[in-house]
Amino acid sequence: MSGLVIPGGESSVMDKLARTFGVADVVRRRIAEGLPVYGTCAGMIMLADTVLDGIRGQQSFGGLDVAVRRNAFGAQTESFEADLEVPELGDPPVHAVFIRAPVVAELGPRARALAALPDGTVVAVEQGALLGTSFHPEMTDELRFHRYFLDKVAVSSAGSSRP
Repeated sequence: MSGLVIPGGESSVMDKLARTFGVADVVRRRIAEGLPVYGTCAGMIMLADTVLDGIRGQQSFGGLDVAVRRNAFGAQTESFEADLEVPELGDPPVHAVFIRAPVVAELGPRARALAALPDGTVVAVEQGALLGTSFHPEMTDELRFHRYFLDKVAVSSAGSSRP
């Protein structure tokens, strides 16, 4: 495996299924070994080292030095779209779709913010081979975050002989 994308969905269910089917420890190990992983929405929650408001017993894979808050913008009816300045991706701004989205409540020293809402709320982060976004770039024609991730995969694959 050269890279992994963890999509949106329900992070508590992802956690339960990953542990039930015995893949959680494998994913954690591969993340620690440097596997490029991109998490969108619930996927970002799964990459966070800390989930501030998870359900009882909820675990994440970890790896991103962030604390996240699930469903930070409220219910499905509170979903919204916004244009984000992302210097690493250049112009034009990234059109982002937020659906029951998490936010980065705390950014640790090893992680780096890539994008924030106008009020400063961090909604995209990276740390080494890991990338996380609160929003769903797949909901639009926006491909730059996916290309950015694929560049991480290419760099990782070039430096590794691991399948």
